[in-house]
Amino acid sequence: MRCGRHRLDLSFPRVMGILNVTPDSFSDGGRHIAPEDALRHAEQMLAEGAAIIDVGGESTRPGAAPLSEQQELDRVAPVVEALVRELDALVSVDTSSPLVMREASALGAGMLNDVRALEREGALMAAIGSGLPVCLMHRQGEPQDMQQSPAYDQPVEQAVTEYLAQRVAECEAAGLERSRMLLDPGFGFGKTVEHNLRLLKYMRALEALKLPLLVGMSRKSMIGKVLGRPVEERLAGGLALSAMAVERGARILRVHDVGPTVDAVNMAWAVLQEGCEMPMNEEGQL
Repeated sequence: MRCGRHRLDLSFPRVMGILNVTPDSFSDGGRHIAPEDALRHAEQMLAEGAAIIDVGGESTRPGAAPLSEQQELDRVAPVVEALVRELDALVSVDTSSPLVMREASALGAGMLNDVRALEREGALMAAIGSGLPVCLMHRQGEPQDMQQSPAYDQPVEQAVTEYLAQRVAECEAAGLERSRMLLDPGFGFGKTVEHNLRLLKYMRALEALKLPLLVGMSRKSMIGKVLGRPVEERLAGGLALSAMAVERGARILRVHDVGPTVDAVNMAWAVLQEGCEMPMNEEGQL
């Protein structure tokens, strides 16, 4: 997949490192707001094996307050510019804002990641104009209300597949090439714990759409509620979910803990590809 001046090989699963430049994200809010802090954290994630750094300036945790486009841009732009200039990183920008999409692509970002699936006014045209690949995510509701008694009148995996199929068709009809789309089932976005567990169990239903899958479950409340763990103790649960997601077709794992996840993903992939030739780096690792 062409991502700006980078080319991303999705013939095997890749890890995307989360870089939140927000004061209020659920897990790491406030830790990487300063561009220098963000740069050092991104450098560490790249050293641990991240193929992509996903920069977000708007918290989309349940109950998060809305943010103006300019506020979001002021947080994101200096970090994107630094990551591209200093680290030559493949940067994804986690945004629904047309302004941020346009400015981030001009600064050298290689991918757009929109939790609202380009539904915000102007976002689809901004994404098309960027020339970048875009991840479309399923959600039910907005961050302010999405976890207030979420319900579906059909199996959740069917609802997610139908919604994403419709968005793909609408985006393609508007001029966004299918080859530039990725899909995210949206774990935790308008879904109960039971919805999330079922969605992962039957995630192969999304293979019908024949597009790369990006999955984000790192440190989420579904782990905490199942295992009774606070956010800082959810790594083991997240690694289990990542391995299961790979088995069910995920090609990008969006996570906070890059190094352990790279190992878990590579181990799961080695089992799945047993007997096949797999890509290795200079150290003989996947």
